[in-house]
Amino acid sequence: MTSFYERPILNSPYAAPQWHHPMDDHGQPLDGPPRPGRRPSRFIVPVPAARKKAASAQASLELETYSENALINEIRGHVDSWRSLRNPADWGVTSATQRLLEHWRHHEFVGPRPFFCQIEAAETIIWFTEVAPKRAATRKFLDELRKANDEANPELFRLALKMATGTGKTTVMAMLIAWQTVNAVRRDSKDFSRAFLIVAPGITIRDRLRVLMPSEPDNYYETREIVPPEMLPDIRRAEIVITNYHAFQHRETLSLSKVARSFLTGNAPEPIKTTETDAEMLKRACEKLLSFERVNVINDEAHHCYRHKQGEDEEGGLTGEDKKEAAENEEAARLWISGIEALNRKLAKGVRAVYDLSATPFFLRGSGYREGVLFPWVVSDFSLMDAIESGIVKLPRVPVTDNLVQTDAVVYRDLWKHVGKELPKTAAGASKLSPLDLPNMMKTALHALYSHYVGEFRRWEAAGIGVPPVFIVVCQNTAISKLVFEYVAGFERDIEDSERSAFQPGELKLFSNYDDQGTRLPKPRTLLIDSRQLESGEALDKGFREAAGPEIEQFKRERAGREGAGGQGEVSDSEILREVMNTVGRKDRLGEQIRCVVSVSMLTEGWDTNTVTHIFGIRAFGTQLLCEQVVGRGLRRQSYELNPKTGLFDVEYADIMGIPFDFASSPQETKPTAPKPVTRVHAIKERSSLEIVFPRVSGYRRDLPSEKLQAEFTADSRLEITPQDIGPTKVVMEGIVGAGVTIEPDELKALRSSEISFNLAKHLLYTHFRDDDGFPKQHLFPQIQRIARRWIDEGYLVTRGVPIGAILYKDQLARAAEKINIACTRGSAGRLLAVLDPYNPKGSTRFVNFITSKPVWKTGAQPPKCQISHVVVDSDWEEQLALTLEGHPRVLAYAKNQALGFDIPYLDAGVMRRYIPDFLVRLDVGAEEPLNLVLEVKGQRDESDKAKAQTARDLWAPGVTALGGFGRWAYAEFRDWASMEEDFAKLVDRLMSESASATAQVPA
Repeated sequence: MTSFYERPILNSPYAAPQWHHPMDDHGQPLDGPPRPGRRPSRFIVPVPAARKKAASAQASLELETYSENALINEIRGHVDSWRSLRNPADWGVTSATQRLLEHWRHHEFVGPRPFFCQIEAAETIIWFTEVAPKRAATRKFLDELRKANDEANPELFRLALKMATGTGKTTVMAMLIAWQTVNAVRRDSKDFSRAFLIVAPGITIRDRLRVLMPSEPDNYYETREIVPPEMLPDIRRAEIVITNYHAFQHRETLSLSKVARSFLTGNAPEPIKTTETDAEMLKRACEKLLSFERVNVINDEAHHCYRHKQGEDEEGGLTGEDKKEAAENEEAARLWISGIEALNRKLAKGVRAVYDLSATPFFLRGSGYREGVLFPWVVSDFSLMDAIESGIVKLPRVPVTDNLVQTDAVVYRDLWKHVGKELPKTAAGASKLSPLDLPNMMKTALHALYSHYVGEFRRWEAAGIGVPPVFIVVCQNTAISKLVFEYVAGFERDIEDSERSAFQPGELKLFSNYDDQGTRLPKPRTLLIDSRQLESGEALDKGFREAAGPEIEQFKRERAGREGAGGQGEVSDSEILREVMNTVGRKDRLGEQIRCVVSVSMLTEGWDTNTVTHIFGIRAFGTQLLCEQVVGRGLRRQSYELNPKTGLFDVEYADIMGIPFDFASSPQETKPTAPKPVTRVHAIKERSSLEIVFPRVSGYRRDLPSEKLQAEFTADSRLEITPQDIGPTKVVMEGIVGAGVTIEPDELKALRSSEISFNLAKHLLYTHFRDDDGFPKQHLFPQIQRIARRWIDEGYLVTRGVPIGAILYKDQLARAAEKINIACTRGSAGRLLAVLDPYNPKGSTRFVNFITSKPVWKTGAQPPKCQISHVVVDSDWEEQLALTLEGHPRVLAYAKNQALGFDIPYLDAGVMRRYIPDFLVRLDVGAEEPLNLVLEVKGQRDESDKAKAQTARDLWAPGVTALGGFGRWAYAEFRDWASMEEDFAKLVDRLMSESASATAQVPA
């Protein structure tokens, strides 16, 4: 067994992949341990061979091999190098972009944290827009992409991001919208626009993408913290239109019969035109965008959007079902890209850029290109294998052997080949069959996969999960889907020459829509779906409406019962089914208790249900591309909690039958991991008196009434430098023969204290002592140098195993300057003021509302002391402090700093960072007004932790207090969990004593 099967997950989802499993040219896992580094971008769908050999006469999917993509790999290398630049000033991007990148990379997200692949996708587009054009070595990529676009997309500039299903393309869209919008609002540039047209392949995805609208209450910018709070007002200025490509169809403006049309045309050489013009279509489809000079276009599932290849057709002749499918693909792609081209012609400066997102950005059958050829404008790739090795998606499992000795094939891998001829092709053919007449082999396969589902269902039930796992069946046509639906869910049939109807319970009991007495269950468990009908937005055809009719009526009654008389009025059948499908596995929604979905075609792309555990295919599969698209419907993870022991995700599986997506060549015995229950953490309206209001600070300003500087050093003023900070300082060099030599950085050892203090003072002057016009205060230099020399002489600079001159390394110099600057602020007479965020100056605990699967405990002091319903338990130390706050009589109110949006800006080695402390507390210290406390629980402290504490204590707290309007503030750290209660009591006593002393000094 290879390492792949023993340990498929190798990497953290939040960092660039560090390891990959070796695979051969056909995607087969090779023997041997994981290899270091990231897998190069290779366009190959993994197709492990079955353990039984295929019979020579049996057709099988060809093992598809693709070579490495040199363009993507080279771009990836440049983006990696750019990302590794530590100083934001070197990134070559706008200040708004810099703030967003720092936020995405370093912010401590309360809810879902962006995966590395999501940040990388956004970074690649940013790099192409803001960085690559400025550098001669990288402009060649732009030239290459322009050539590719000129050939395939004349007059448009498209960039495609390839991201495996389940890796979160919607989040990437939100990141791109945020980046473009904030920059466009803050500066006028051809590189940015706040207008967006988002095009989806159907109504379901269009509706799901409403989270990209800033006006929506559950928009990603706020609920997923895609932007820092101060940028939310900018985001609300974005103009976004979300549509499905069907809206680009030119509609009839005048309905005429054939005779009337002939009469009106008369002898005119051209027939009378009764359809919309491009202008009329655009006015209807995206009127709000037509007032902008330039617009960004984002294509979701962009593999449906392309122009047919000019010249030679590489596909060859197609017949039968293949020809029909190719024609449908071609018409959809033509309509989609024609709409974007029409918008490009209409706008004053055209479409600024088209961003394509897809798990499979390949040309489809009917394009004129060989099916599966990669779009040449793909610039970033995070493949399915990368996603599996990072644990972001479920691992597909397929049958690898069986006990049917009469054939060498694994039958349930491609069930259609064995039963397809026995199944009906039309509704008329299906009407002659009973669901019980389905082929035995197919029924056996269904029961086998269902039996595994039952075990999973029981495990979820025992774990207290409020929703069931989901089993999906993908069928070839509506005739088959109706029979399968009735077989698993039960059916009623009128008996000829009788007023009675025959009842047949569902053969798969957990999926039956009837009880044992033949009564319909109040909530259906199995759903019948025809994806193509639902996505077009047109009325359901009669046959499908009849098949799904009873369930549709039940869902309508349930919806009316939930919404009452004030509901949204009459809704269509297709709207009801889309709502059910979109809410499968979501608590308190119509689709909450759906256990089985029987679908025609491949279900809806973008269907983001994450509770799918089993997939059953009963249709023809021509290519691995189609297999990957169908399997993708079941790859979204249920749990996104890291295993605390490994720091990685636990493996989740999707069990697949009937789909020749040959992925795992060894059977896997695994201990299932049940998903974790989730808790809604929210502010309680009835506890509004416990609200804590806090400032959002962007920086600090110091007013010195005199030009005399004093420094007050503390233990946190100490800076320690070791080889870990600057690298080894002794290296032994040896040859094959001869004497060895030890080399050291002698130049650093030779530096004198006076030389060091001069350079340190110079850095301080230019970074921290400038006037209102930005010029350094040169007359303060002698005082600054004396303070710097004192800092060195009094032992606050400690070097262990490195020469003293290491202090002149740029990052160490910055750290020292920050410590001395804070000491000057502490010791010099003057006033320190915090600078509030101009866009969002204050926050409050009353806005807390999020879902978490982390451990929590309910706040329950009597009387209550916390406005928020629960405390999220990130560590035992924090839990101990929360219990202490809950029970202390002097605590008036407190809140765990989770999803508050409260942070403290601080400098770390010259780079502005954001510090998120653990708790906010309102404390009665015996004064007229309470004291607000910022509390941190911290064990080991490094230089970064020291910088956070110094800034919070000596800059943030006094700066906010001096502002007025937010009350008095202080900061404290707790270092010992065992004495938390005693330490907090001592802190309260000290603060009360200081408050009493300050009150006594105030003249009467």
